[in-house]
Amino acid sequence: MLPALRTASRRLLSSMAAAEPPAPGSLSAAFVTCPNEKVAKELARAVVEKRLAACVNIVPQITSIYEWKGQIEEDTEVLLMMKTRSSRISALAEFVRSVHPYEVAEVIALPIQQGNPPYLRWVEETVPE
Repeated sequence: MLPALRTASRRLLSSMAAAEPPAPGSLSAAFVTCPNEKVAKELARAVVEKRLAACVNIVPQITSIYEWKGQIEEDTEVLLMMKTRSSRISALAEFVRSVHPYEVAEVIALPIQQGNPPYLRWVEETVPE
């Protein structure tokens, strides 16, 4: 790494380490399933571009077994794990519903109680209120 970048990185990490971590529960991990990788990548990119999430992890090839319209179904899907502010979950869910191909899109969120403080601050700084 170039010396100037190394110094700038150290300063940034130093300032982030000194700041208070976000309050427990103020950030969330939201989960969305998609029918395939193409939809997953398009949705993930759109969510990050719209600053509805700081980061989206794409977990390929999950198997979902569920009841739908009176039948037990089994499908291969792709799971998205999105890190965002808890206050933005409603906007995130609304956006996902507006573009998702499923009749009923899965959007569930769990509050983040603990984590690496610099990472959590980055999520907080990346996603506006």
